[in-house]
Amino acid sequence: MSRYRMHLLVCGGTGCKASQSDKIIENLNELVIKNGLDKEVQVVATGCFGFCEKGPIVKVLPDNVFYIEVKPEDAEELVNEHVIKGRVVERLLYIEPTLKEKIEQHKEMPFYKKQIRIALRNCGFINPEDINEYISVDGYQALGKVLTEMTPQQVIELMKKSGLRGRGGGGFPTGLKWEFARKYESDIKYIICNADEGDPGAFMDRSVLEGDPHSVLEAMAIAGYAIGASKGYVYIRAEYPLAIERLELAIKQARETGLLGNNIFGTEFSFDVDVKYGAGAFVCGEETSLINSIEGNRGEPNNKPPFPAEKGLWAKPTSVNNVETFANIPPIILKGAEWFSSIGTENSKGTKVFALAGKINNVGLVEVPMGTTLREIIFDIGGGIKDGKEFKAVQTGGPSGGCIPKQYLDTPIDYDNLSKIGSMMGSGGMIVLDESDCMVNVAKFYLEFTVDESCGKCTPCRVGNKRLYEILTKIVEGKGTEQDLKDLRELGEIIKDTALCGLGQTSPNPILSTLNYFWDEYEAHVKDKKCPSGVCTALLKYIIIPEKCVGCTLCARVCPVNCISGQVKKVHEIDQNICIKCGACQKACKFNAIERK
Repeated sequence: MSRYRMHLLVCGGTGCKASQSDKIIENLNELVIKNGLDKEVQVVATGCFGFCEKGPIVKVLPDNVFYIEVKPEDAEELVNEHVIKGRVVERLLYIEPTLKEKIEQHKEMPFYKKQIRIALRNCGFINPEDINEYISVDGYQALGKVLTEMTPQQVIELMKKSGLRGRGGGGFPTGLKWEFARKYESDIKYIICNADEGDPGAFMDRSVLEGDPHSVLEAMAIAGYAIGASKGYVYIRAEYPLAIERLELAIKQARETGLLGNNIFGTEFSFDVDVKYGAGAFVCGEETSLINSIEGNRGEPNNKPPFPAEKGLWAKPTSVNNVETFANIPPIILKGAEWFSSIGTENSKGTKVFALAGKINNVGLVEVPMGTTLREIIFDIGGGIKDGKEFKAVQTGGPSGGCIPKQYLDTPIDYDNLSKIGSMMGSGGMIVLDESDCMVNVAKFYLEFTVDESCGKCTPCRVGNKRLYEILTKIVEGKGTEQDLKDLRELGEIIKDTALCGLGQTSPNPILSTLNYFWDEYEAHVKDKKCPSGVCTALLKYIIIPEKCVGCTLCARVCPVNCISGQVKKVHEIDQNICIKCGACQKACKFNAIERK
């Protein structure tokens, strides 16, 4: 990039593309050419900056000015004012809500201040479709180092010493997994990148592949060298078209440059990568289900042992790691195990990428050191709860995780601490809930997802989760009993102990955690037949307050089922047997005479 005096970095991730960032890039390029600046100003389409709530984003280098919520029509002002006249366009700067101050540089923003970007180090900084830009930021140097200076065992020892644990959910030590796969003798071995990101609200792996695909390819080759594999596969869901497009382009460029294929860096090591598409089955995030899918079989788990390290893809030794795990590997090779292990906690080293979503002001991708507290992530980085509402819980680990209440906001986040409070790290989904959310309904939502995604191979998951879902449905419909609450807990514990794979074993977590921390809400649904949050429509009642009703008839006129009766200037009544709880009457009433209970 050095021959240009200025670079305009424009977010080119899926979210920003949906908000016309392609048109912003097109307009900027046209204006740069029109003003004769194409020899000194370069417009660069990058990956995700992480600050999704404020996209599309344009960052100006070397000025380090960070523009948010940019629209295609803003391009002319950006070029005329900032590029040509050197004047910052203040109306597009980020305004810190608390201080009401405009902030130019992203490093000064609360959203970025506590982040340390390792896996996301190049996202939003380089053009992911140009291998030369990746090479310019030390790309493929780690692969060159291991092939020319290290033995496979030395690579494995370095990974073990770093303390890197799998970022796909289980948290198994990466170096140990590689060591297991290396010790088995075989004529061929495989490396698989698990990019089958299926958690609701999770988009970490997608963003890495869209913004920095070469880091994953480089790491896969390093892993191949370590275990003695010459072939790799990236298993990615077909719903990620942009990630697939950039990944396949990266593979093509790496092959053309000699960084994939035969005799890489002039050594005897050969390694190549192909892409395999998944159909979006959540169960294929489990490694043996994923392997079965690649082989063309039904995506369902196998009994273990044998583990994939011994008998994996086509019965050959196979090592499976997810996208984020691989993205950490090149910097560990270049900077050393001590550098990486100095970040994080005693048993959880490095950083973790989270997809912040839900009732939070700053939706986006964040990468923080292990040990950062939930409070810091949600309130300092995430900007707190939308519309000034009260924080209620945070769901971590997706459908496999638990709901963590406010008394644990100061818990340092790592694998062990999340497990202790009834949740899990998972792949990194983090959905924030506020006072308006019903925790019983939230548990039902996640269980419905799990029931739909179960492969059906084992009875505890296939039948047990269906029974759990039926009980929750009874409760939210006002038909639940105290025995149902006992059955939920007992059946949930049985499924955890007896299901075949991780999907089934963790599926009761949303129920068990909400039973533990929000027992009063379950009791209200069962004993009082009320939903404290007013979410479960079967338990709602709209009531007209006689003292406030003036008989204007507006409520009766807007009711879609004609359940409101009464004469003009007389108090009206709602027939609860007909009412569908749509709330149209309450919205229409100008005298606040209708209450929802």
